[in-house]
Amino acid sequence: MPIYEYQCRKCGQRVEKIQKFTDPPLTTCKKCRGTLQRLLSSPAIQFKGSGWYVTDYARKSAAPSKSEGCDGGAEKKAAEPAKEAATSKSKASTD
Repeated sequence: MPIYEYQCRKCGQRVEKIQKFTDPPLTTCKKCRGTLQRLLSSPAIQFKGSGWYVTDYARKSAAPSKSEGCDGGAEKKAAEPAKEAATSKSKASTD
């Protein structure tokens, strides 16, 4: 359950309250009966364990890179042998 923080608009007192997501927000200050405003707070995060490892993430080779496109670079791979064949023919004719 999250911790919500409220501040009274009249006296300025801050109050923290553990509430469910479905609970209605607090509206009145217990000290002066003023109106409470819910404040935005940064979430509390706890990292437990010995650290982060490469195996904690998906492999980069599983997804195609931006330069390869959706087909996994099939066009690029198909063009390479044709280019090599043309280069070897021009070398043979000049020798």
